[in-house]
Amino acid sequence: MDPEIAALLGADTKPQAAPDFSSLFDEPLELDEADRPEEAELDLNAESFPEVTKRFEDKPLPVFSDPNYYKAAMSGEGDRAQRVHTILQKYLNTRDPKDRSVYRQQLTTVYWDFLANIARKAPGGLADHKKYLLRFNILHPTFLNPPDRDFFARLVVNNELNQPVYYLDEWFKAIGAGVIRNSATDEVRITKTNAQTKLQQLLEKATGKKDGARSLLRAKDEERGSLERVLRERIKDITEHFPIDGLADVNSCYNDMQRKIFAEIQEILKGLLKTDHELEVFLKDFYQAEADVKGLVAKIEEEGGVVQVDIKAVDTEFDTVRQMAKMTIGRQGNHFPVLSAEYFRCTPGDVGFRENVIAIMSKIESIDPEAFCRSYKNRLNRIVPYVVLIPCYGDTGVCWEPFDRFNRATSRGRIALPMYPKNLLIALLSAVADLRWQVAKEKASYYWMEEGLTGNYYQWFQKMKLKGDLKEAFIGDYITWMTKESDAIQKLDKEVRGIFWRHIPFSKAIKEKLRDRSYTYQELYQRDVNRAMSDGY
Repeated sequence: MDPEIAALLGADTKPQAAPDFSSLFDEPLELDEADRPEEAELDLNAESFPEVTKRFEDKPLPVFSDPNYYKAAMSGEGDRAQRVHTILQKYLNTRDPKDRSVYRQQLTTVYWDFLANIARKAPGGLADHKKYLLRFNILHPTFLNPPDRDFFARLVVNNELNQPVYYLDEWFKAIGAGVIRNSATDEVRITKTNAQTKLQQLLEKATGKKDGARSLLRAKDEERGSLERVLRERIKDITEHFPIDGLADVNSCYNDMQRKIFAEIQEILKGLLKTDHELEVFLKDFYQAEADVKGLVAKIEEEGGVVQVDIKAVDTEFDTVRQMAKMTIGRQGNHFPVLSAEYFRCTPGDVGFRENVIAIMSKIESIDPEAFCRSYKNRLNRIVPYVVLIPCYGDTGVCWEPFDRFNRATSRGRIALPMYPKNLLIALLSAVADLRWQVAKEKASYYWMEEGLTGNYYQWFQKMKLKGDLKEAFIGDYITWMTKESDAIQKLDKEVRGIFWRHIPFSKAIKEKLRDRSYTYQELYQRDVNRAMSDGY
C-alpha cells in the first residue's frame, strides 16, 4: 500500500469546525453527493470518441430572451458589478476613439475581477444568468445579433457525451469540490478543515494506479492468448500425418518442417511461462491498488460523503485560467472579455462549444491515431486530456500540463481552447501539437534533445540553423503535417517529413492512400515495412 495512503487511513482526519463564510458568498459550504459534479470517467478500453449526433436543442433556452438578464447577472456582486456597469456605460456612450480605447482597457481589468467573484460561487451552483455569463461571457444578450443569440440559446447544456470537455462554470465547480485538482504547477495547500479534499486527491492517485495496473493486465492477457493461439496451431501442424504408401494403417514420420516446429514450441512454452509470471505480478499490483481505492472510498464515506467547497482552490484556478486566456489570445490579440457582435465573427462551425470540439478531436484522431495516447510500461494507453473551453477571442490552443506529475500512468493532460477563434480546427491542432511535444519531452527526460520526437526535431532545427522558438516551429509543422501532408500536399522539409512519419504516424488508411500518390510517401511506407520485418520499429 502507498505509504501516504496507509498513513492517512490510520490517522484521525475528521474535519474540524469550519468558519462561516455563508455571509460572504451566500452559498452553502458543503456539497452533498447529489450535487457533487461528476468527472468524465477514464476508459482505457475506449478506442474513439462517441459520434456527435446532437449539437442543438429543439427549444431555445428562455434565459437569453429574458429582459432582466443583465440585472440578474449583475445582482449580488456588490462593488465589482457597479464598477463594471459604470465603465461599460462610459465605453458604450463615448464617441472619442481615444477615450473608448481607455475605457475598453479599464473594462477588461474590472470585468475579470467581477468574473472572479462569480467563479467562486460556481461550486455551490449558479443561477442561469450567471452561469451563462461565466460560460460564454455573455454580459448582455443584446450585445449579440438575434441570430447569434438564438445560436447560443440552442446549444446543448449538459455533457451528454461524457467527455472531459468543460465549460468554465463546470470546471470551477469540479475544482472547488475537489473532483479535479488545480491546474497550477504548485499544489494548493490543503487545510486541516478540508481533509475531504485531501482524501479525494489520494483517491485520484490510487485510482490512477489501479487503472494502469488493469491496463497492463489486459495487455499481458492478450499477449498470453496470442501465444496460446500460436501454440495450438503449431501442435495441430505436428499432429497432422498421412498414411505411408503400402501401409495404410501406419502414419508417416515427422517431416523436416514438423521437426523444426518442436524447437519453436519450446520457445513458445518459455514465453508462456514468462508471460504468466508477469501476469501474476501485475495481478498482485492490481489487487493492492484496488484495496487502496476501497480503503479510501470507505474513509470518504466514513467522513460523511460531504465535500467542503475550497474557495482558495477556485481563486487559484481562476488566476490560472486567466493566464490560459492570455496565452490563447497572444500579445497582439483581442483581449476584450465580453462577447459582442462588434468582435464576434465566428461561423457556427468555428465556435468552440463542446460538441464542435469533440467532433474535431475525433477528426484529428482519425488522422493521427496516437494524438491522445501515452506510453506506460511499454503499453500505449489512450488518455483524452481535459479540455477547458475559455470564452475569449483567441486563435491558439495551448497545453497547460501533459499529465499529472503524481500520476503519470493514467492522469489526463490539460489543454485550454479559445471558444471564438478564426479557425477552430487550427486552434485545436495547435493545442494537440503542444500536448504531443510536452509528452514526448517528458518521456525523453534529460535526453529530450537527443532522443525521440523532440530529439530528432531539435537536431534538424539546429542543423538548419533556424531562429525563433523551437516549440512554435514544431507546432507550425504539425499543423502542416495534419492539414497538408495528410492530403499528399508536400509542404514540409524532407527530413521533417521523415521524423513525423516515424514518430507521429498517420492512420493505416491514410498511409496506404499516400503510398499510391507519390514516390516520396511510397519510400517512407517501404521503410515501415522494412522496420516491421526486422522488428526494429
